[in-house]
Formats: sequence, C-alpha cells, structure tokens
Amino acid sequence: MKPDISVTFTGLKFTNPFLLSSAPPTESDTNIMRAFEAGWGGVVTKTIGLHPVTNVAGPKTKFLRSTLDGQLSMQKRPDTALHSSWNWELISDKPLDWWIPKIAGIKKAYPDRMLIASIMAGSGSDKELAHWQTLAKACQDEGADAFELNLSCPHMDRKDMGSNIGKDQAQVSIVTQVVKEVAKVPVWAKLTPSTTDIVEEAAAAFRGGADAIVSSNTFPSLPLIDPETLDFEMNVDGLVSSGGLGGPAILPQSLAKMSQLTTAFPDKEFSGIGGISTFAHALNYMLLGCGTVQVCTAAMLDRAIGPTVIKTLIEGMQLFMEKLGYK
Repeated sequence: MKPDISVTFTGLKFTNPFLLSSAPPTESDTNIMRAFEAGWGGVVTKTIGLHPVTNVAGPKTKFLRSTLDGQLSMQKRPDTALHSSWNWELISDKPLDWWIPKIAGIKKAYPDRMLIASIMAGSGSDKELAHWQTLAKACQDEGADAFELNLSCPHMDRKDMGSNIGKDQAQVSIVTQVVKEVAKVPVWAKLTPSTTDIVEEAAAAFRGGADAIVSSNTFPSLPLIDPETLDFEMNVDGLVSSGGLGGPAILPQSLAKMSQLTTAFPDKEFSGIGGISTFAHALNYMLLGCGTVQVCTAAMLDRAIGPTVIKTLIEGMQLFMEKLGYK
C-alpha cells in the first residue's frame, strides 16, 4: 500500500498537496476537470474579476530557453534547456456570470477535490471593496472551497490592482478584511515578491484575517531584444511593457521569499509557488514550512494541465515517505 499523502491545509482536506496554480489553462472548466482527473489535489482558477478585460493581441505567454553557452532566447532551438516563462497575461476576460455555473459544475463532478477561486478587484474606494465582496459571495455560493486574493499580478491594466495593492500594507489589510467579512471559506492572500520586505505585507494580510499566504507570483521583467532584428522578442506593433518572469529561473528567489515568511510566522500556513517541476523542488518548499505547493510553467508545457508532472510529483512524494518509513 502506498503512503497516504493527503494533507489538511486551512481546514480543507486535499488528496495530495499539489495544486495547479492560477494561469491560462485554469480559465477553462474542461481543463480544470482534466487536471482533477490527472490527479491534482487542487486547482486555482484563473483570476476572476468584475472589470472589463481586453488582452493584448497575439501570444501572451512564451518560454525562454538557454543554450550551453548561456544564450537566452524565446525561439525554439535544438540543444536548449528551459530557463523561464514570460507572460503579460491579464486576468480572465470571462465575466463572473460565465464562471458561476462552471464552478458549480466542476464541484458537482469532483466534490472531493479542492477548487480555489482566484479573485481580484481594485482598491481605494467603497465601490471597489464591494466588488471584492460580490466576487467572494458569488463564488462561494456555487461551491468554491477557498479564495486566493490576487494581490500580486505585476502587470495589470489598472494602477489600483494586483501588485500595486500587494505593495501597500494598508490596502493588503483592508482588502483581506473586507473579503473575510463575507467569506464562509478560507481566504488565502497571494503576495508579490516585488516589495522591500515581503514579511511586512504578509503581516498586513494576517492582520486582515488571512488564513494563509501564497508566495510568490512572477517577478517583473522585460522580454529580450533579438540581436539580429533589434526588436523585442515579444511585442505588439513594436511596443512592449513589463511582464512576469516565472519557471525554473525564479525557484531560488521564490524560496528565499518563502524562507523569510515561514521564519517570521512559524505558526501560520503557506502555499509555495515558483519554479516547481519536480518533487525535489516541491520538497524545498515543504521543508521550509509550506503545507501545499502550486505549479504553473511545468504544467503548461505538459499538455497544459501537467498530467506527467502531477504523476511524478505524487510518485516522488510517496517514494520519499516510504524511505522515511511512513505508511
């Protein structure tokens, strides 16, 4: 018999501690159910909001690869290794009314798997704070098991959203408290790594009532310039803006952020994210004190929802526990 790898995190029972993170593949109810079928213990939806979203034309996510001599490029070439992912994705462009029946349908089909609703609204006004509550009430009424507050997207189309909230301790605390006022399920705050001291923002989230901290989101970055064309490798009509860097390159940085958090708050709960593709990577987060971990880039490169990735994560954890004598 294989060891039991189920975990309880923020009061929720997960069949395993591995979650598919909020990303383009989790905007589809079909993909979310495929992910559960593949074995993921939980899935975080692509971020749901109330404001109109217009995504840029063309690709919104690409992957940087490295040659043996250290050259980086988004071009697919032989004999290269994955370095990182780069994106300028916004939140879901599907309205709340689209999401509501999808959440209900997913939970009906997979009642034992944890579906986390990622939500986002603005800050600085009663109207925007009310939007946070509207999103929370609608999602939990249809069966969402928890909320992940997106306080961390580094390239939103508005200045009162995403990481701009996550860098403001007062707003982090206010938004978290406002959601907690109506929440009947656990509330997780996903923080940005782009801050002077992430411990201060985490403290603000806990003051607001957060049940857990998720760290970290992508790091702000620019796409590279092609030395042949002198154009950015990713652009829209020659224009470019900062995007988010994820994948293997950010693993050590994200671990450093998590180490700060778990050291400062040894009795709190944390979900680790950033650069995970193997159980060895996940184990780093777990040994730092994370109760769950989340995967994005590796899964996107594995048929969008990572069936091979989750299989290796589960098998890796079971083997690790067997070696330690667990049943």
